[in-house]
Amino acid sequence: MGQGVKLQDIVEKMNLKNLTPEVELIGREVNVPDINRPALQLTGFFDHFDCDRVQIIGYVEYAYLQTLEEKRKFEIYDELLSHKVPCIIFSRDMEPEDVLLKKAVAQDVPIFVTSKSTSSFMGEIIRWMNVRLAPCISIHGVLVDVYGVGVLIMGESGIGKSEAALELIKRGHRLVTDDVVEIRKVSDETLVGAAPDITRHFIELRGIGIVDVKSMFGVQSVRETQNIDLVITLEDWNRDKEYDRLGLEENYTEFLGNRVVCHSIPIRPGRNLAIIVESAAVNHRQKQMGYNAAQELYKRVQENLAKNR
Repeated sequence: MGQGVKLQDIVEKMNLKNLTPEVELIGREVNVPDINRPALQLTGFFDHFDCDRVQIIGYVEYAYLQTLEEKRKFEIYDELLSHKVPCIIFSRDMEPEDVLLKKAVAQDVPIFVTSKSTSSFMGEIIRWMNVRLAPCISIHGVLVDVYGVGVLIMGESGIGKSEAALELIKRGHRLVTDDVVEIRKVSDETLVGAAPDITRHFIELRGIGIVDVKSMFGVQSVRETQNIDLVITLEDWNRDKEYDRLGLEENYTEFLGNRVVCHSIPIRPGRNLAIIVESAAVNHRQKQMGYNAAQELYKRVQENLAKNR
């Protein structure tokens, strides 16, 4: 408990009709993002039954139930409900028999119905629950959407992350979260960042205080979630440190086992961080589209050397 999705949230998000209002939903959670269509179970085969998943009854399962004799059908109902599944959802507005509803109430198993087709509903609920149940960590940083590129700005407290984000917002880009970034691993390739509910749309500026970005700059200046495509780490300028000036090789940082391209940006008075972040985002997009400026320059230098031999 505590790590799953509340059943009430699933009902609201998927717009489900509750056929068993007598069953209390408060405190119930679903902890597995996958779903199950209990086709084999309706034939009586309950070995390896994924009873911790949401159960979906589609047209095929519904039609099969109509072919069973009442005695056999009731036995299947009793066996299915005895496994204490999280819930049963009927698709295509197909409503179950009264006897199933009575047995479900007795076994404390909620039953819902949706108007969506089975396949589209399955795709929608799996996609949504994969995000909600994805592995999650919270880190200190600022996440902004710059030309569609999710840029995570990191660095020590007070180095200027929020100020850079505010300048980016004034230049037409969008804030996802300031100070705390919740990162979810939704696949082996994709990390999604979001703000905690309590700090969503707020920025803290030292010397000024809390700024409500949505109210000040409008709804076009914020977004709820964003894929993390690029990490920029701000650090104090160090004369003795060698910084990458060509960018021929990519550096990476890792979150939840996923690698993300990372650039370290040295900070000195007079450097416009917003323009640097903006340029890094555009350059990243160019690389994703197959053009690498550093490699193009290297190619020209090599061609020039070859000519002069």
